[in-house]
Amino acid sequence: MHERIGLPSVETRSSWIIATVLLVILALSFGAPWITIVALKLIAAESDGLRAVPALATSLAWLGFGSGGIAMGYVAERIGVRSTVIIGAVMVCIGLALSTGGETWQLYVGQGLFIGFFGIGAMNAPFYVYVSRWFDRRRGSALALISSGSYVAGAIWPPIFERAVAYAGWRQTMLYYGLFEVAVVVPLAVVFLRPPPKLPPFGALGPMSATNTVMGWPPNVVFALLGAAGIFCCIPMAMPQAHLPAFCSDLGILASHGAAMLSVLLGTAFLSRQFWGWVADRVGGLETVLTGSACQMVAMTAFMFTQDEVGLFTVSAAFGLGFAGIIPAYVLAIRELYPASQAYWRIPTFLLCSGGGMAVGGWLAGVLYDHFGTYAPAFAAGVGANAINLAIVGTLVFRHRSRSPRFA
Repeated sequence: MHERIGLPSVETRSSWIIATVLLVILALSFGAPWITIVALKLIAAESDGLRAVPALATSLAWLGFGSGGIAMGYVAERIGVRSTVIIGAVMVCIGLALSTGGETWQLYVGQGLFIGFFGIGAMNAPFYVYVSRWFDRRRGSALALISSGSYVAGAIWPPIFERAVAYAGWRQTMLYYGLFEVAVVVPLAVVFLRPPPKLPPFGALGPMSATNTVMGWPPNVVFALLGAAGIFCCIPMAMPQAHLPAFCSDLGILASHGAAMLSVLLGTAFLSRQFWGWVADRVGGLETVLTGSACQMVAMTAFMFTQDEVGLFTVSAAFGLGFAGIIPAYVLAIRELYPASQAYWRIPTFLLCSGGGMAVGGWLAGVLYDHFGTYAPAFAAGVGANAINLAIVGTLVFRHRSRSPRFA
């Protein structure tokens, strides 16, 4: 287990209160894109039946909050996380309202620019940097907790949205949820979010090496490999999350059961992510990424060969178990390998890569479905991308084990 030898810990009861509040805010904010996923077939029916249209809108949201995290992370360093969160909540509300306009461009701009770039982008990446400054001994567990926000959203909201869409339509669901977002998130930000405690310039594992390298390689080469690995692991990660309800509907499974299946996938991800955080605190970030990615690849392969409802519930749970710990473990690896002073731009940049992978995965699955009329080719492409990820991460783990010391 990584420890800060001889240094007082910054962790207090307030650290965990802050982490819990961040989890709640992310669980609410990440709910917004799930409306488009749940209503994918209905929105596609208004776009000449093309599922690539709502799939691209969801992908733009992922790409938006990935790229927005870099810009808003810079802003958060200067005006504080509280202000960026308030801005983000208002932007999510505006984005949902714009998405109901009926034009394809309104859906794209609402999801990608307002919900993604200025909305979730103002919260997600800045939160990773923010919470890492409240923790030093159990940073992996804290990162795992707040990064579960999207999975809590996926576990809670799809069944609710499925009923709301069936009752009031997807447009009214978006409008009311946007107002709910502002009403809850803004007060939480005002009451709880304050400047974090000051950390020593370096983390638990010592100062930067005299040669200014990471694992004996130029720091940005290692960082580029981490970014590429993030892209290729998130392509398959996005496919079931973005298309599982539609996939179930194609197989004759009730829409409510498809939404419940998505909740099982993401609920399992939330619960297992806490386990992965515990593991990461003990074995390190890179090793946790490698193990989680291998589990994800096995489950992704199982989606290709499973058609019955019980089997899909089982595979969905296994998929959630596998991929849950990957992203926070990447963030922990960055904090282990690079100085704390670089976290404000390295973490958002990596999350842009992972968000880009999520965007590509969700969009690619929609395009391949429109071309082949089945999701099997999309799942096969996801397995291939996962294999590339394992090759990259495996190389980094091998290099990491052969070199020491590290710094955080």
